[in-house]
Amino acid sequence: MLTTLTCNPSFDRTVEVDLLTRGEVHRLARDTIEGGGKGINVAKALVRGGVAARAVFPANASDGLRMRALVEADGGPPCVIVEIDQPIRTNVTIIDGETTTKLNAAGPTLGEHDLDALLAATVDGLTAGEWVAMAGSFPPGVDASFVQRVNDAVSSCGALLALDTSGPALEAAIEARVALIKPNAHELAAVTGTPVDTLGDVVDAAMQLIGEGLSAVAASMGSAGAILATADGVWHACAAAEDVRNTVGAGDAFLSGVLSAGMIGPDALAEGVAWGRAAVASPTTSFPPADAADRAAVVVTADLDRGLGVD
Repeated sequence: MLTTLTCNPSFDRTVEVDLLTRGEVHRLARDTIEGGGKGINVAKALVRGGVAARAVFPANASDGLRMRALVEADGGPPCVIVEIDQPIRTNVTIIDGETTTKLNAAGPTLGEHDLDALLAATVDGLTAGEWVAMAGSFPPGVDASFVQRVNDAVSSCGALLALDTSGPALEAAIEARVALIKPNAHELAAVTGTPVDTLGDVVDAAMQLIGEGLSAVAASMGSAGAILATADGVWHACAAAEDVRNTVGAGDAFLSGVLSAGMIGPDALAEGVAWGRAAVASPTTSFPPADAADRAAVVVTADLDRGLGVD
């Protein structure tokens, strides 16, 4: 069983238009609403990929019922809801041809009591060797020190923490020596203070963090694929995607695929890239599971072309 913790869930509204023009009235080609937030998306992808997972998140009573219905529909992950007194935010994604624009709200303000309850729900029933994935932005009232609290609680159960976030929280994850971080190339550059214009730059930045004590860095690079760096080596994986419809959530699917493999290594990296390839073919964050074609498209190498450009 994998557990995901989403401190700032969202109702994700995705709209598609043929051509977005500022100041004009548009007729939508598609309009969908899903229950989301990065951790919830990871749990959805895991369950659709055949891996048992549960999603922990805060919500008020009415929004919690609505979110549960959306997330658990069609066999989605079971929800563990920590009740708060504020509404869940709504995020909007606009798909305009090949361009994706996101409009994200800040979310509710969480207090210490809320954080204590979230932490208790997250570690409830955890056993040694299980993964917890904390993913997404922190809402108002939650600072980077919460990462250390979560890692300490998870580690005390013998479980492992994977973190997918940015800014001070990502810096805190490095200081806390969480088991795995999943930055994109831009987040990796920000946290290391080094440029990431090529694959070699990404590898160097990831290995810098391994040298500072991290166990594993899985860095996504858009169409250039992803790398996995550990003390045992560095691998690169990529997969040509012929039908890219929506890149939102591809990183969540990638992390889900990596964690689904259980052990961190080149096979986990390959599975993550296959799951990401399947995700970008979907117009929403419904995350169809990777199939044989997705897995066959993945090329993994340790003999890195260090001049490859990064998106």
